Amino acid sequence: MSDVEKGLESRWRRILAATPSRGPASWAVEFAAFVLKQAWACVFGAAMLAVIFAARLWYPDDAALARNDAITLAAVAIQIVMVATRLETWRELRVVVLFHIVGTVMEVFKTDVGSWTYGADGILRIAGVPLFSGFMYAAVGSYLVRVYRLFDLRFTRYPRVWVTAVLAGAIYLNFFTHHVIWDLRWVLLVAVAAVFARTTMYFRVFRRVLRMPVLVAFLLVAVFIWLAENIATWSQAWAYPGQENGWEPVSIAKLGSWLLLMIISVVLVTWVYRPRAPDAAGRPGDGAGAAQARG
Repeated sequence: MSDVEKGLESRWRRILAATPSRGPASWAVEFAAFVLKQAWACVFGAAMLAVIFAARLWYPDDAALARNDAITLAAVAIQIVMVATRLETWRELRVVVLFHIVGTVMEVFKTDVGSWTYGADGILRIAGVPLFSGFMYAAVGSYLVRVYRLFDLRFTRYPRVWVTAVLAGAIYLNFFTHHVIWDLRWVLLVAVAAVFARTTMYFRVFRRVLRMPVLVAFLLVAVFIWLAENIATWSQAWAYPGQENGWEPVSIAKLGSWLLLMIISVVLVTWVYRPRAPDAAGRPGDGAGAAQARG
């Protein structure tokens, strides 16, 4: 944890410590702490979305630097700041960079087959794909590694890592192969439900440790990514078929794709943070939590 995060955590803990510890007010405190932690975990993605949104509203059309190139340079600057201030560790950066590469490869293929398109301006691109696109995937990876640490996530009955890795590999492959053979998306969604059906996630907010089925957590994150995607497409960062002549909301069916992408993200995060079980009292902490969670 960086000095910035330690200072913020210490300050907020002092403020929250003076609040009621029982009754409805205590739950309001927990909710406020939850929102603050989530916002802090989203700092990379929120900064990226703010840049894209601002570029849509205020970036001049006749600027010497192309709009897409300006967004790419801003994304690089955000990433440098994240590492320089230790909001992301070098260890966590490995996952972010890998997710950046995984996302960029898929972007190049998907734009080539016409799944979505980008504006033609700018030189910082690969095969017609602006380099900032990879940072959007990296933002998802950044959120996941940060939320894991900030909420001290623990799991019961977590599936074996090799099983999740095989599932993630099949999901990633299907993003490519469904253009030429059968689309196994629904089969893979059923497989995800089966693999993670018994897994429960424990997370520390402030005073309380809460839990929820991990599939619900995956779905909630997918919904927020879908909402962010609507903002990005409205900002003309990219366009799906049907959006070229006027913006319309992204199909709700994309939630399935984002949920599947979540599995790839989660598997990449386990490279840095191995899934751990709660302690003997059912709380995040040391002791029994140091063991990998298995059913």
